[in-house]
Amino acid sequence: MKRIKYILVILLATTLNSCHDLELDISTQLTEDNFPTREEHFVAAAAAAYSAFRFDYAVKYWFLQTLSTDESIMPARGGNWYDQGRYEQLHKHTWTADHGFVLDAWNYLSNVIANTNKVLELIGEGDDADRLKAIAELRVLRALTYYMMMDLWGNIPVVTKFGDVTPPGTTPREEVFTFIENEIQESLPYLSRETGLPTYGRPNKYTAYALLAKMYLNATVYNGTNRLNDAIIACDSVINAGDYLVESDYKKMFFFNNGPSIKEFIFAVPFNPTTPNGYMLYNRYWLPRSLRKKYSLNYDPSAPMSTIPSFYAYFDDPDDIRTQLWLTGKQYFFNGTPITVNTTKIGFDETYTGSDAKDPIVYHVELTPDIELRGSRPFDTGNDEKSWNMGYRSIKYYPDSTSSNRNQNTDLPVFRYSDILLMKAEAILRGGTATQGHTPVSLVNEVRSKRTTADALADVDLEFIYEERTREFVGENWHRNDMIRFGKFENSWGFKTDTDVRKRLYPIPTNARQLNPLLEQNDGY
Repeated sequence: MKRIKYILVILLATTLNSCHDLELDISTQLTEDNFPTREEHFVAAAAAAYSAFRFDYAVKYWFLQTLSTDESIMPARGGNWYDQGRYEQLHKHTWTADHGFVLDAWNYLSNVIANTNKVLELIGEGDDADRLKAIAELRVLRALTYYMMMDLWGNIPVVTKFGDVTPPGTTPREEVFTFIENEIQESLPYLSRETGLPTYGRPNKYTAYALLAKMYLNATVYNGTNRLNDAIIACDSVINAGDYLVESDYKKMFFFNNGPSIKEFIFAVPFNPTTPNGYMLYNRYWLPRSLRKKYSLNYDPSAPMSTIPSFYAYFDDPDDIRTQLWLTGKQYFFNGTPITVNTTKIGFDETYTGSDAKDPIVYHVELTPDIELRGSRPFDTGNDEKSWNMGYRSIKYYPDSTSSNRNQNTDLPVFRYSDILLMKAEAILRGGTATQGHTPVSLVNEVRSKRTTADALADVDLEFIYEERTREFVGENWHRNDMIRFGKFENSWGFKTDTDVRKRLYPIPTNARQLNPLLEQNDGY
């Protein structure tokens, strides 16, 4: 178990009661009179903000970022998982301002901001180094949260003071962009240059640079400006540190014992199955239920999520480790024994009408590529073995056999070094000025040299950058962002035919506008 050794450092203790070394009375509310002054005390006090960020990052935020793209689909299976059409609407881009996950994600990110503002108010002002660093880290966490909201909703309210009950109006997206940029720039001098364990789970200087790079690369989407050279400068600020590298073992990065030792992680969200306030349940959704025994799991995976053939087509290199992390075709135990299910002919295919429908069969589990909607139920593939095994499944986040519940012991990266390299390559291809002798192809090859045994590339174009990002960052909450920047979010895929560019933004939730009538609805809703 990796977490006990560094859970305080990563700020995910759920209460101050878990921090036994604080040397103050932790049974009462922190006030100005008893507030600690050492770095570890600031770290403990900030736990509420980081715990709030962790809460729904891997659930509702993940749903909005992945199920709205061609990356994944979650059809009902015999009525299971239809959930009033929420997943169908995300796939088809037919969501409304009343969509439950849109409200949940809005509330989640708003809660992170409120908790961060509360901690910043508690810490107060001062010029001592530990305090300034704690404030800078929290401001960058808040900036990242505002970036996530700006990316999802565009024009959003900006609140920086805890306890301000004045309803905020909607701030235009370009002004939100400037606010975030200023927050990062003002925080940079006080952020730590340390990487790995000392700052794991907290923003350091390179987290700030990575966030700036992401903003500048997407600036044409956010405010119509060309900031490509600024994106390259931000990427170089990470590259020149020399503290990060492209990991040689891609699979290891997403194993359930990952953590501070991963040299590619710039900023990651730590998860722990025994700690509340946050759930990392990816294999609950991705893993076929028949594979529980193969991976020695202590729970039954639900298996409603899969990909679609057009997305899997990007994984066309059998020698690429990223291709090997998909489950396809007939399934076997690690010793080569077929994985089978005892069922009946109608249990395998509910549309079977023969007189021997109830005759028993032994079905060799086989994952098939196509998603076929069947029967009278909406957005449904059926309730039989054929249905439950439709669609290829990702095990990039390797099934966690150490957890006693569905929550995985797997940390989720937000920014990785490979993203820095690919962002720089893209920025140069889009017209930015190359630096340090780097070319788009040299940067892409630096990533691919650790992913595939295929020959190095001689040249790359923007379409290849998109495809490489698709392979590299599947399941990391960036694909929607990439699709919008590359003009592909309006395309048709799977059962989606909606081409409305206004769906690049989600609607401001009805509930939020009822509570605050000053919030303006996005165009098209």
